This record gives sequence, C-alpha cells and structure tokens, in this order.
Amino acid sequence: MPDQDCQLKVLITREEIKNTVAKLANEIKEDYRGKHPLLIGVLKGSFVFMADLIRQLDLPVEIDFIRLCSYGADMKSSGKVKVVQRLKTPVKGRDVLVIEDIVDTGLTLSFLLNYLRRKKPASLKVCALTDKPSRRKAPVSIEYLGFTLPDKFIVGYGLDLDQKFRNLPDICVFEDDESS
Repeated sequence: MPDQDCQLKVLITREEIKNTVAKLANEIKEDYRGKHPLLIGVLKGSFVFMADLIRQLDLPVEIDFIRLCSYGADMKSSGKVKVVQRLKTPVKGRDVLVIEDIVDTGLTLSFLLNYLRRKKPASLKVCALTDKPSRRKAPVSIEYLGFTLPDKFIVGYGLDLDQKFRNLPDICVFEDDESS
C-alpha cells in the first residue's frame, strides 16, 4: 500500500488516452458496422473509459454493466471473483463487447467471459484500455487494446486504489520520493 512518502507520477497523459480511445472507437466502428452490439462495462473501473468510447461510436449500441469483485482494498487480486451486480440485458444471440479498464491476472476477465459464454452470445469480444501481460495467470484474448503496461499499480481515469483516485484525468503510478 503506498504511504505518505509516495507521490503520483503521470504514466499516460490525458491526450494519449484521448487519442487511443479514438483509435479503438474507429476499430470497433469498422468491425461492428451494420450491427447493434451490446457493450458490457465492468464496474466500477470501466465507466470513464466506456463513457468516452461510446460517445465516439456512430452506430447503434446498447449498454449494460456488470460488477465483479476480486480486489477489495488491496493492491493485488485475491484470485476469487464474485458477481456483485448482474446484467439486466439478455445476452443470447447478441454481439457482445466487454469493456474493461485493465486486464491484470486475467482471472476476472476469464471468469466473466465464461459467465457470458454460458448465455450464448452470437459473438463475444473484449476491449480493454490497459493490459499487464506480465501478471497473467489465466489466458484471455483482447481484441481491442489501448496500452500495454509494466507491472506497476496504476490509478486514474477510472482506475482506483481503495475507491480513491478514479477522478484523475491521467493514468498515474505511485513513485517513492527517494527514487525521484
């Protein structure tokens, strides 16, 4: 857990995020042209990214949210995933695009994809703003990816530490004062 000797350092600027979200939106628009996809945001972290992303999609989309929990107040996953808030929209026969803020161990996303596959969507893809492949414990595919990150704990742009820092417009890392 970062302490008072840690400060935040910008890892990815708001401008880089904006440009990457636009690039991802263009890829999604191309792939889903003529379709009416269901976008499922994984709460709470994806809400900022998803809001910016859907505003750039000029195609009919429906949205829903699912809330999963595997972190609690810690900086690392507990490895146990549970559904805290279920979907309200039927998935069967739909083109589903999962919107994630971060893929870390892959355990949460793997759980979610298996959960959704049992509901028999027509297609199922993932759009993630960030990925830490060095921490992967469960294999997952990410069709639309913004940034590949080093194994550092990040906050901002929806990402949090114990429900704090979600409102930061940039993606930041904690840095010890001594290493500055």
